[in-house]
Amino acid sequence: MATSYSQITVTQLNEMLQSADEAKPALLDVREPWEWQLARIQGAEHLPMGQIPEAVENLDKVRPTVVICHHGTRSLQVVAFLQRQGFTNLHNLQGGIDAWSREIDPKVALY
Repeated sequence: MATSYSQITVTQLNEMLQSADEAKPALLDVREPWEWQLARIQGAEHLPMGQIPEAVENLDKVRPTVVICHHGTRSLQVVAFLQRQGFTNLHNLQGGIDAWSREIDPKVALY
């Protein structure tokens, strides 16, 4: 079975978000509430990892979605779970919010 997700770098995500294209990806931040309070990417939806199973029916299965966590490990687990639920256009943010802060937006706090 072919994978239906990809790894995406923060540079690639930034380019996608800067484009004038209306098909910008959904940003799904799966970190804990305390992490969300410290740092976030503007426009991201916050849905902690532990709440994904109960909220899966409310998520768009076909819209391009970039899943975000602190370093990219939890988000990869969420991507794998969503893939098993039939999601078809998933991207894991390599390096997570930490890489975003270091490489794209230094105003986003490191922790």
